[in-house]
Amino acid sequence: MPTSNPVPAAHTPAPGEPVLVLLSPGADPRLADPAAPHLSVTDQGVTRGDGLFETALAVADETGTFALRKLGAHLGRLASSADALGIAAPGPEPWRAAIEAGLAGFAAANPVAPGDRLSVRLTVTRGPEAPAGVEARPTAWALLTPAARTSDAERAEGVRVLLLERGLDSAAVEGAPWLLTGAKTLSYAVNMAALRHAKAHGADDVVFTSADGYLLEGPTSTLLLARTGADGTRRIVTPLRQKGILAGTSQSVIFAAAEAAGWRLGYGPLAPADLDGADGLWLVSSVRGVLPIRTVDGRDVPVDAELTERLQAWLDADGDPGVHVSGDPIRDED
Repeated sequence: MPTSNPVPAAHTPAPGEPVLVLLSPGADPRLADPAAPHLSVTDQGVTRGDGLFETALAVADETGTFALRKLGAHLGRLASSADALGIAAPGPEPWRAAIEAGLAGFAAANPVAPGDRLSVRLTVTRGPEAPAGVEARPTAWALLTPAARTSDAERAEGVRVLLLERGLDSAAVEGAPWLLTGAKTLSYAVNMAALRHAKAHGADDVVFTSADGYLLEGPTSTLLLARTGADGTRRIVTPLRQKGILAGTSQSVIFAAAEAAGWRLGYGPLAPADLDGADGLWLVSSVRGVLPIRTVDGRDVPVDAELTERLQAWLDADGDPGVHVSGDPIRDED
């Protein structure tokens, strides 16, 4: 009689279904049935939200071949989040292999046209609860699902946002790393509750503020604003990461391109009053891209379609973010 269960055969994706890739230490990534159960009911990612994730965008080129955008930045931020949580997440190479397997599996099951998009979510949990003295074994997987393109109308019209207090003082955040404000954790219940609150009050999205009045970020996005100086020089600014926000991978790519184009850069700190007089405000993220903000707490703000198109083009170009991936504080004073 065998003493262990055999390794299940790799799953063959069906047309139109998500593609799931499981990672196991010392083994090749394996395609699995996304409709089958894979998590233990004691997995701490489920019972405690104790885990982390990254969501990236893969886009098919003119030959129908998928390429993942900002892969290095996403893997770097995943590793940083894993360090903050103390989780032994897979390294870059296993993730790259899993992504390649997932993209190949999707392409084998579906016709792919240029411009097709996939959301690629990489997830790691602390794993099932283990007996005292035994280290939990992390659970890791990649899930690939078709991603709709943001409509031209949505990008042109913009979104309505509310400013909502996150309830944390920025000074407390800086002195309390266990709050994990700079890590992309699975604990998104507050973020989703904020979005539900916004929709219930006639808005589309949220920008969080600290208890002491600093602008932070959206529940699933980074805030950007643009200004034109008295000398005609453009400036693009984002809130200061050290005030308790996640370093944005999309923001980093846009900042690098803006700097190359002669724009000046700034990293907060920003307060709500700094939104007044801006040439434009945007929420940016990997899958939705660049979305202009058209109202803040019911007050109209300018929507500049040309600027939006420029920022989106920089993001689509997927250039090297360089040092801007880190969100290093650069205070532009003039």
